[in-house]
Amino acid sequence: MGIQMTETGVVNARFQIPHLKHIEYVLAAKMRCRKLYIGITNPDPSCVRESVNDEIRSTPEANPLTYLERFEMIKASMEEFGVPRSDYEIVPFPIHRPEYITQYTPADAVYYLGICDGWDEEKLKILKGLGLETEVLWRRTGEECGVTGTWIRSCIATGEEWEHLVPRCVYQYIREHGIDKRIKSS
Repeated sequence: MGIQMTETGVVNARFQIPHLKHIEYVLAAKMRCRKLYIGITNPDPSCVRESVNDEIRSTPEANPLTYLERFEMIKASMEEFGVPRSDYEIVPFPIHRPEYITQYTPADAVYYLGICDGWDEEKLKILKGLGLETEVLWRRTGEECGVTGTWIRSCIATGEEWEHLVPRCVYQYIREHGIDKRIKSS
């Protein structure tokens, strides 16, 4: 039996360096819906939700990219992976103020999640608590989840190879906009 195609879906992440595991998540959700809303959490420094399940996610060091930089890299990544622009929207996703989530995304959408840690479980509870329809795409251990933005930022800061962990367009964008230098100097 095939995957049931829904009209509208939503994914969300910080995308504090959009990487290939982010793209896997986004594309897995896109395969299940006609229109996908890609929500960027922590859209600005005042929009941070602290969590006991992930204490570093709210620190300035964990959030070096602006909303616009993440938006542009996600859009370029979707183009690189052949997703038509009419099939998705990129929007802020105010996980720090859950009551406003449906100001940016449709309340009748399916909210897709990949569960890898306590913070992902917390997001699932938040979305369910709002009465939103959720679907867990997978549950993986930290090791199974693989690459993270934290790991990539660490590679950049220490001069290790990281090009193979991100879409080609993300690597180019980071280099062309001096984001790698910003991360190294922070």
